Formats: sequence, C-alpha cells, structure tokens
Amino acid sequence: QVQLVESGGGLVQPGGSLRLSCAASVVSGSIVSIDSMGWYRQDPGKERELVARIMSSGNTNYADSVKGRFTISRGNAENTVYLQMNSLKPEDTAVYYCNADDVQGYSDFDKWYRSLENWGHGTLVTVSS
Repeated sequence: QVQLVESGGGLVQPGGSLRLSCAASVVSGSIVSIDSMGWYRQDPGKERELVARIMSSGNTNYADSVKGRFTISRGNAENTVYLQMNSLKPEDTAVYYCNADDVQGYSDFDKWYRSLENWGHGTLVTVSS
C-alpha cells in the first residue's frame, strides 16, 4: 500500500542538469517513519544499481560514478527525496527508480503496518546531444 511517485526525468544534453523528485504516500492511513530513501538506476540488460541513498539520520552514500556530481536530499516533508544531477554524462542514461526502506505507520482503524522494501515505477533520464 506504500506508493512512491517519481518525477523530473527527461532528455538533457551532456553537461546539463536534472532534478528528480520522489514522494511516498499510502492509499489510506499515514506514514510515521521511513528508515532510508534512495535512488537506483537500471539500463536495459544490466542489473539495477545504487545511485545514492540517504538515511533518516541524514547520512548519505553515493556510487563512485556520481560522487561530486549528484546530491541526494530529503524534503521538509520527510516522505520526499530529491536527486540533483549535475554535469550529466551519456552514461547516466537509465531508468531511475525511487526506493524507500522500512516504511512504518498506521493504516485504517489505527492498525500498525511495516513495509520493508518499496519501489516506484521509474522515470527515464536520457543524456544525449
């Protein structure tokens, strides 16, 4: 019942920038906490790989290939996460997926729930001239 909705993908020239957004919500009830949120990406024929992750503590980690170019952050509403992508390269082209781990909260009738691994449907980023 946890939904992740990504936005911000598109076509950009090499050297350009994009900002991805992801918002977590539930169909009914509320989210009390999310342990970590992150962005992964996948090229056709390749495995999905971690791009960046941010913990509830604020600690972050990045793939070596994006360090210094990408920045992950969480919004004032803790259920949102952003990925600022600068100096984009053609090899950054992929479908980018939002992930939220260990989502906990209340569903209808104040029933506690816990959902360990949650994924969005992905947003395509294409870096090309």
